[in-house]
Amino acid sequence: MVLCMESPAPSLKVEDWLRGEPLTNFQPGKVYIVEFWATWCGPCVKAIPRLIELQAKYKDEGFEVVGVAASEIAPTPDEARTKLDAWLTEKFSNLNYRIGFDSTGEMNKLWMDASSSLVIPTSLGIPTSFVVDRDGHIAFIGHPIEIDAVLPKIINGTWRSSEQAKAVDAKRITANERFARELPILKAIQPAMQAKDWPAALSALEKGIAAMPDSLRFREIHADLLLHKMRDTATGFQVLRQLVRDALEKQSEALRGLAIVMEQLFDPEKDKAHLPRAERFAIGKDVSEHILNPGQASSGVDFSSYGMVAEYYYESGDRQRAIELTERAMTWLDDPEIVPEATKQYYMPRLLQTLANYRDEKVCCSGSCSISQEKSPGAPKVPPQEET
Repeated sequence: MVLCMESPAPSLKVEDWLRGEPLTNFQPGKVYIVEFWATWCGPCVKAIPRLIELQAKYKDEGFEVVGVAASEIAPTPDEARTKLDAWLTEKFSNLNYRIGFDSTGEMNKLWMDASSSLVIPTSLGIPTSFVVDRDGHIAFIGHPIEIDAVLPKIINGTWRSSEQAKAVDAKRITANERFARELPILKAIQPAMQAKDWPAALSALEKGIAAMPDSLRFREIHADLLLHKMRDTATGFQVLRQLVRDALEKQSEALRGLAIVMEQLFDPEKDKAHLPRAERFAIGKDVSEHILNPGQASSGVDFSSYGMVAEYYYESGDRQRAIELTERAMTWLDDPEIVPEATKQYYMPRLLQTLANYRDEKVCCSGSCSISQEKSPGAPKVPPQEET
């Protein structure tokens, strides 16, 4: 069965309930978030505090969070269960929602596989949130960072009938279908990458690009492989320039494509000493101007793009411009009308640290503070479950 919006919610077939009372079925009239997660998944762990807040906030409106740990990694199920229980006790003693454990694969089969939310440690499968509506049907499938924007509408009963809901689910299905086509090629590339056999990896990757020329995932790996693994800067810069041209031609994913280019050139975590400085900054200047174009910026804020543009200005010697762009992104983040709370929680600490580094002093925002570090960690990266 294919699971999508309007589908009846599958059963909850977990082995054990590690936290909370057992839940055998969804009660009519209540709204549930069924959250698939694992302790090894960084974004999953970051989502837990927000889920705790949502459970407390909407409890009186017939709302419950149900966590499902169905992807724990351990030699045996018993060891996975024991590890998970100890981890929850240490990290989240204030947990206020149910946690189910399953090692049989049944929950993944009924929920994740059926919705094409692929679950492998190197994929973008989890965290995944399923929202079950008051009539027992699926109202939303996606990353928990997106929940804030839709949950109030689901609770008041206006979401599923909206055109926005249909568009969101259609986009998710398209992204999952694309990833399903990419996965065999990614699996072919992985052994060569692990063995640092760059020519073999490049050969497999070029076949993937030939088959799926619009795959930004492949093109990002391609640029990184050429520039930072093989250090073939001549070919690598050709690839980046083509990516810029294609991104500007295909407006639907322009910001994502331009963000990839900027990350390859200005991510502080990458070694860029071997990159020709003049060409790096020439591309950076051109791409930055496109990203900062008011027409594109007003249609949606891409925090990763703005962060890398700020890094370009910082490296160029324009510290004040870098500070201004970082502060602008933080202002957007602090507006609940623009950005969901979960998104803010992910990005704000990183932007705050970047701002402290640029100013070379302690800075505070929304009750949090950061001090300057010797090496700037740079702007935040996009969260993995946003590139589904």
